[in-house]
Amino acid sequence: MANNPLNLDEAGEWSGIWWLPDEPDQPIPGVLRYSPADGLVLSLIGAFENRIMSTPSPGLTVFHEGSRNWDVIHGAAEQQEISLIGCYPSDVRRTIGSRVKSPDKQTIAAMSVLVGAHVNGEDDAAFSGAEIAVEDLDFWAASSVFEGFLGATDGEIDGTGSISVKPVPTRSVLVAGTEFRLQHQHTLPFFDQRKGGTVGRMHDTAFVRIVPASPFSLSGAWEAASLVQDLISLATHRAAGVIWLRLEVAEAEITPLPDGYPAPRRRAEVLYSPSALGSGDAKAIDRRRVFFTCESLPFEEVLPRWHKVRGQLKAATSMLLGLRYAPARYVENNLLTAVGAAEVLHRGLRIDEKPFPRADFKAMRDAMLEQVPESHRERFKGVIRNDPTLRDRLYALAARPDQDAIALLMPDVDRWAERTTRARNDLTHEGKTPNHCMEELIAVVEVTTAVIILNLLHELGLSAERQNEIVREHPQLRATATTAREWLVAPGSVP
Repeated sequence: MANNPLNLDEAGEWSGIWWLPDEPDQPIPGVLRYSPADGLVLSLIGAFENRIMSTPSPGLTVFHEGSRNWDVIHGAAEQQEISLIGCYPSDVRRTIGSRVKSPDKQTIAAMSVLVGAHVNGEDDAAFSGAEIAVEDLDFWAASSVFEGFLGATDGEIDGTGSISVKPVPTRSVLVAGTEFRLQHQHTLPFFDQRKGGTVGRMHDTAFVRIVPASPFSLSGAWEAASLVQDLISLATHRAAGVIWLRLEVAEAEITPLPDGYPAPRRRAEVLYSPSALGSGDAKAIDRRRVFFTCESLPFEEVLPRWHKVRGQLKAATSMLLGLRYAPARYVENNLLTAVGAAEVLHRGLRIDEKPFPRADFKAMRDAMLEQVPESHRERFKGVIRNDPTLRDRLYALAARPDQDAIALLMPDVDRWAERTTRARNDLTHEGKTPNHCMEELIAVVEVTTAVIILNLLHELGLSAERQNEIVREHPQLRATATTAREWLVAPGSVP
């Protein structure tokens, strides 16, 4: 691909000069290095003043405890503008009083870097677009520029064949004033001649281009990119790492080239630590582990729905995806996360049904409070609430997706609701779960997570047939169903 983006899983180095935005006439030479393991580190030959000082009287300087941080550091390296954002000194070596005078040395860490633009911070609206590549986006897009052909004579493969390239039309949709485009970009044919043979290759990359109605900031680009990342994570049921992110710099006027052609768009590469780091060379996901692609839910339909669902159910989706991005090692943590996600999902869906009519509940509460000493009434008043119980919420969630899929997932909804409620209550109220073995707790977590997933897929408009296929064929949900039949069935009943 021309103008290859900077992959987040690859190291980089930029030698140049660096300065504070309000002190551009005092540049310091140094080297910026990036690696996935160590992050972003700027090594200076010289030092910015990071000591916190005051001058209470002429000739008297007082050094205070602590160290100064910098929101932004600018630089120029490898013929590019560079902005370091969220900077703090990690080490400084000053040579004051040494026998041989030599430059100070300072090491500065940064939270993120823009290679290709100077900005005043992550909230500076300096960009007119963003492009993001996420793991398994190519597979999820369900399209490719490549077509293969194998030649056959009399029904037998004869060794002939071809690989052809046909551009894929851009798919576009407008979401809350921002345009999202699903695009492909491919390289020209390349023949790599080796001593033992020749390899011909081309490379096709699917990515999402984000074009806001008006220029947005780096933080705005991160938010739009996370919308795409989280969608792919939900669709693939695993952490979807960011492979690269780059921004298009907004320019008031683009000067044409001498031959009259428009100048290429000026881009800025973003280096940062996303919630999951992607690898462009890792093997693609097994198709059996994908809940849906653009073939079953077209891009133009699913993205607006996901924007709405994610906005309405932000807490629930974050908790669910958290189990994918940073899975806890202890089942108790997963239990609280899964059940908590189910509760906030139920609230977010706005399907609460009050157990009692408002007037009846008020009369009952007032009658109960009459029996409570006046000094404790306010406390009891806050405890007595007309809200559905956790078990009520679990029943309501199990009733929303396709019921055949729910029946395949677990044969005994009553038992699941009962044991999930008991486990959560025991853990939160007693600090332990003495009435559940480890295997049953794992079953509770997995089934509850699956119910949340089916609810989200239902909200996205996934068909009942596809929901059934997922429970029957997805390796993890199929294993979850087996576990439910073993551990979440009432004693004496036949699963």
